[in-house]
Amino acid sequence: MRFRHPDGSTVHLAYCTNVHPAETVEGVRAQLRDHCEPVRRRLGRDRIGIGLWLAKDAARALTNDPAALRALRGELDSRGLEVVTLNGFPYEGFGAQEVKYRVYTPDWTDPERLAHTTDLARLLAALLPDDVTDGTISTLPIAWRTPFADDPTAAVTAQKALLTLAQRLDALSELTGKSIRIGLEPEPGCTVETTADAIAPLTSVGHDRIGICVDTCHLATSFEDPGTALDALHRAGIPVAKAQLSAALHAEHPHLPEVRAALGAFAEPRFLHQTRTLTASGLRGTDDLDEAVSGGALPDSTPWRSHFHVPLHAPPAPPLTSTLPVLRSALTRLVGGPVPLTRHLEVETYTWQALPAELRPRTRTQLADGIAAELTLARDLLVDLGLKELP
Repeated sequence: MRFRHPDGSTVHLAYCTNVHPAETVEGVRAQLRDHCEPVRRRLGRDRIGIGLWLAKDAARALTNDPAALRALRGELDSRGLEVVTLNGFPYEGFGAQEVKYRVYTPDWTDPERLAHTTDLARLLAALLPDDVTDGTISTLPIAWRTPFADDPTAAVTAQKALLTLAQRLDALSELTGKSIRIGLEPEPGCTVETTADAIAPLTSVGHDRIGICVDTCHLATSFEDPGTALDALHRAGIPVAKAQLSAALHAEHPHLPEVRAALGAFAEPRFLHQTRTLTASGLRGTDDLDEAVSGGALPDSTPWRSHFHVPLHAPPAPPLTSTLPVLRSALTRLVGGPVPLTRHLEVETYTWQALPAELRPRTRTQLADGIAAELTLARDLLVDLGLKELP
């Protein structure tokens, strides 16, 4: 979906396909048929954007087979779908029964992360619509904090990899006329947990093709104020390559037994749900939600937030809620000013099948309805900020 910002530029809105498990090119094409096109039809649009997730095997196959890549581009066009952004964070196995810590490998100290991201950039340059010259890719925020923090050479290794990537992106731009930028996506528990953590490593890289991806669920989970965070990035000269529109799980009174019970229903075995609380002495947290609800690992005199991407349009029932107000505030700062801070927005609720059983979509139809409802909410927020939806 495209929008005209009051400054005359185009802002793109997509939804991320990592919600649909697929590791192969055939699986990706099935996603387009079974999920993406039905969402477009529900929205009544001739064209919508998707934030494509290409797992290792799919990306490698497309890189090695130009005919398959052309066929994918043709299928996108025929189904009324366009791609201006990729989710390059998960490498493989995101649809597995247990993902947890595996999603953080390989990290930016591993040459395979550089190779995979280079492939993604080349593929995105080929998939961009003819009238679009700028593409973005979100990626792992360098590494999970361990064992990275214990390795004195890790930071330098990661920095060199990102600099090499920037040089490759420069060369790709010269070759294709397409400008691809990368956004490190801060996430709780990683070496870059917050936007503030991103400033030093991104300043060290010092290249405008390497910026940040602001995920509003992660921002909220770490209790970052959107205005403060975005102002600090602007002062540091860190570009916001893209933003992921998502909402975290919020518990105002975690000391109450009924609140603990409600939170416990969201503790599940597939994804990691880092949980945080902001106390007078600073941010405290656990790596997963079950650690928080099962004992005294986390102070409970202040609100808890958990890294669980809950549907934007359907916050959980009381006594829980979502951090949708943080998303609204962040979006206002991102695109509500005289000039947008980013032009690529992506709804990223990948946890539909990890919701408590009674909240999960049971059919493809229900899932498509839910995704369409999220995009409708995001569209309405953009229109309220003065952007005009384009055909």
